Amino acid sequence: MSQANGKSKSELSQWLNQHASELDAGGDAQHQLLSTLAESGLFRIGVPAEFGGDGQPIFAAADAIAEVARHSLTAAFVAWGHRTLIDYLVQSPNSELAQHWLPQLLSGHVAGATALSNAMKYLSGIEAIQISATPDDKGWVLNGKLFWVTNLDPKGFLVAAIVQNTDTGAPAIVAIDSRSAGVKRSDNLNLVALRGSSTAALLLDLVRISTSDIIHLDAKHFCPAIRPHFLGLQCGMSVGHVRASLDTISAHVSRPGRDYLQAELDSLHKQLDHHTNTLQQGLADGTFAEVPARLFQLRIDLAGLVQLAANSELEASGGSAYLLDQHNGFERRWREAAFIPVVSPSVSQLKGELAKQAGAA
Repeated sequence: MSQANGKSKSELSQWLNQHASELDAGGDAQHQLLSTLAESGLFRIGVPAEFGGDGQPIFAAADAIAEVARHSLTAAFVAWGHRTLIDYLVQSPNSELAQHWLPQLLSGHVAGATALSNAMKYLSGIEAIQISATPDDKGWVLNGKLFWVTNLDPKGFLVAAIVQNTDTGAPAIVAIDSRSAGVKRSDNLNLVALRGSSTAALLLDLVRISTSDIIHLDAKHFCPAIRPHFLGLQCGMSVGHVRASLDTISAHVSRPGRDYLQAELDSLHKQLDHHTNTLQQGLADGTFAEVPARLFQLRIDLAGLVQLAANSELEASGGSAYLLDQHNGFERRWREAAFIPVVSPSVSQLKGELAKQAGAA
């Protein structure tokens, strides 16, 4: 995760460790976050070479996000949203749109935001499409609201969203430029944690887009196709958070009276290795596309492992975890762990989808 004239992997890790608490609380470091991630080459990992990437498999991108989450879940959340939008453009049949935006996204000059949580919920029958698209002689006119979108950098962003054609009722995926007239961003949401993630609501009031801004005309076809990468990259956040907890537990095992933790540490490592291998294989061999339920279950299992590892970290740290002057980051990681199950699609939504599939079977 390095770039010729940018930050090396170790320099990025050092920067994230230095600013993790500030990113969580929404301090000034959030304004340097996207460019800092881009300088490390993060957004080129797992992108095909013909699009300006390093040509590695998509799992490499998930693992890179995991390493960011090891230091800061806020940074990993931003990295996931940005990298996922890049993936949409890579997989879009609209090559002109990709050629226009990818250089700016790969370099971090424009923030990328994925607002397809609404799309995933729509496909599962949980939620109606929140944006209407009315055709006219120049393209479409968009109206609606997105209630929760991450990486809406006030300096400029490109957001992907699902819209519903008011003439045909057909859902499509479009790209919306923040500079377009009628795009209104709210103040940052008042989050418990991850306050430096530029997460806000988005109001679209008579926003005009042309046909060149369409990522895919058929959301029902496109969303299942991009879902393995959407959720696979998201799983990297959980993997990295577990790694951070295991790092802390490992540091305490040698303390007097804590040697019993070794068996628990070994068990957690074994579970994480199993889930990571499942993620890598499922992304590589197409299993997650053919059998989405396996990907849903993996996301659920990893969220559960985050909670187990966080509890074990608390047990290993003892009372020192509650001393803010210890600067061990536990308070932040505890709140981060509570966020993992609610990242959309949430664990409860995925469990509901699995139950529905089981009932249908």
